[in-house]
Amino acid sequence: MANPGMTPRERAGCPWVLAMGWHDLLFAHWRVPREILRPWLPAPLELDTYEGQAWLGVVPFRMSGVRLRWMPPLPPISIFPELNVRTYVTHGGRPGVWFFSLDAASRVAVRLARATFHLPYFDARMTCRSAANHGIEYTSQRTHRGMVGARMEAFYRPMGPVFQSEPGSLEHWMTERYCLYSADGRGRIFRGDVEHEPWPLQRAEASFGHCDMTRMLEWEPARVDNPHLLFARRVEVRAWWPEIVAHT
Repeated sequence: MANPGMTPRERAGCPWVLAMGWHDLLFAHWRVPREILRPWLPAPLELDTYEGQAWLGVVPFRMSGVRLRWMPPLPPISIFPELNVRTYVTHGGRPGVWFFSLDAASRVAVRLARATFHLPYFDARMTCRSAANHGIEYTSQRTHRGMVGARMEAFYRPMGPVFQSEPGSLEHWMTERYCLYSADGRGRIFRGDVEHEPWPLQRAEASFGHCDMTRMLEWEPARVDNPHLLFARRVEVRAWWPEIVAHT
């Protein structure tokens, strides 16, 4: 019998190709009207909602140990901060993540991810530092040539004990997703599977000195109430090459 924790690609005998660690993640989510997000998604994908409500996430973290299968991590390109802006979609019954942008402090990683995973990665100048009371000080300034600037300055930290989200809860809906969707300039829609242990979540608090990461959507977090905040200290991740699942 197949391991229910395995991805469909793994059960079919397709080996993973990329491994990495994700550290010190903040999941900051805001309720956003569906009509704002839907125009930014390719037609084959459906905007996913929780109890009829769409959500937009801003997720800063840092990467470590990024490596191809059978290869060791290469320190100059395997450790860097990353910051993504995301929402949630489904296709063929598979819930996943759609990224509006991914900023990273590694020029090599940005170019490889754009070419192989068809993701909107951008160059950025970034810092991610440990701070008092188990906190994280995080800054990001987009520097990608030809792109609209975007900046974030934030302090965040975990609050309370570690827990795993319950199926059916908002926290589970936001975090327990094991594939991403992307598109290329030829109208092809890709799905990339990932695998990791369930998220070790904690409640969180955060303060944003500046955050205009969503300006490309003509929507700003400051227009709405406080975000839903979660923290995760670390997960180890394996990823598969993306496969074509639809065309626009």
